[in-house]
Amino acid sequence: MRKKAIDSIAETPARMRDAVKDLNDAQLDTPYRDGGWTVRQVVYHVPDSHMNAYVRFKLTLTEEQPTIKPYQEGRWVELADRKPAPIDVSLTLLDSLHERWVHILRSIKTEEFSRTFLHPDHGVQTLDWLLFLYEWHGRHHTAHITELRKRKGW
Repeated sequence: MRKKAIDSIAETPARMRDAVKDLNDAQLDTPYRDGGWTVRQVVYHVPDSHMNAYVRFKLTLTEEQPTIKPYQEGRWVELADRKPAPIDVSLTLLDSLHERWVHILRSIKTEEFSRTFLHPDHGVQTLDWLLFLYEWHGRHHTAHITELRKRKGW
């Protein structure tokens, strides 16, 4: 199951690129659901979130039960670093980040997946929990976009 999850994480950047391929600005600025983020915001959010996950893995692999810091994801997608940049900047970041992250994931020994960290909102968790959470996370947000495209006939 871990190998499948890691392979899925490795595929996330390509799946995200495919999901947004050929979308115009108006489509990118369409919310995936009423009151939800726009496609553009989702594309900016995923690398932000996955950067946090990458750091959480590194902290947990190098420290004894570190306390990790949550972040205000809704505020992050509104910061100035996303507004003037085309989505390709975030897609390229996702590519590079996942290349490094997957290299680490594939190097983790079986017993190391039981290493723990403290999340202020979720308590003590393992790297296994984090792995499967972020495997889901990439698929979840890509599906927001692909399902919107289906509904809209894009």
